Amino acid sequence: MNRRLALVVAAAALLPLVPAGPAFAHGAPTTPISRSAACAAGGGTATGTAACQAARQANGGPFGTFDNLRVPDVNGNDRKFVPDGKLCSGGLDKFKGLDLARDDFPSTTVTGGKSIVIKYRATLPHAGSFRIYLTKPGYDPAKKLTWNDLGGKPIAEVKDPPLRDGSYQMSAKLPADRTGRHILYIVWQTSSTPDTYYSCSDVVFKKAAAAVVTKVKKPATPKPAKTTAKPAVPKPAVTSTEPEISEPPATSQALTPVGDQSQVTLGHQILVGGLVVGVGGVLWAAIGGLVRRRRENR
Repeated sequence: MNRRLALVVAAAALLPLVPAGPAFAHGAPTTPISRSAACAAGGGTATGTAACQAARQANGGPFGTFDNLRVPDVNGNDRKFVPDGKLCSGGLDKFKGLDLARDDFPSTTVTGGKSIVIKYRATLPHAGSFRIYLTKPGYDPAKKLTWNDLGGKPIAEVKDPPLRDGSYQMSAKLPADRTGRHILYIVWQTSSTPDTYYSCSDVVFKKAAAAVVTKVKKPATPKPAKTTAKPAVPKPAVTSTEPEISEPPATSQALTPVGDQSQVTLGHQILVGGLVVGVGGVLWAAIGGLVRRRRENR
């Protein structure tokens, strides 16, 4: 008994002399969902999608656990340790299927010009800083991701974000000039371990709502009414200068017109007959005198 106690005391005395091992931190983004969280073991529920199946096939076997995509001793020299075309896998063979250039990996719909909430699942929390990148305008998902696609400058940097419900929670303002499919690339560099974690989260930007143009209808200008007939010009009134003739009052005696010969009186007949006889005598005397003169001249 005394011997066992002596061994325990001796071991306790030696503990301060044993160097501590590295405190490994583990994690990956679940919002927006990363390719490792969607396709690798222990992550989300999208492992059966066509893109995840193709990624496993390209991987040549199963992935490592979703929260273990980490590279040691990077110290901020990301481009040196993670080559172009292998950003989603961090250059690790056991995650190389995540580098496939596909546009059907599980994605999250986002809105340009607004902040996006990021939840980074921490299965083994540790202090550190996050650099958040977004692919540039014109990014082609049919090509493998390169550092140049990210533009070189992160859209946000967050140090030691709060840990809530097992996830580091932070946000980043998204640019307003992105459309279609892009990749949110997150680098988590822990501060008390030599490890740096890499992840690709596929995002799809909503299409901008079309502006509704309301056409203001101009009030109709009334057209002048068409007239088929010229307006009548009133003629000046004709004023008669003749005095009005009043008809004589009707009498019981009938008036005889002047031209009615059937009513000529006897006196008129005698006068006309005398005139005829007188004229005939004068003519006869003249003719007789003319005859006598012609005889005397012979």
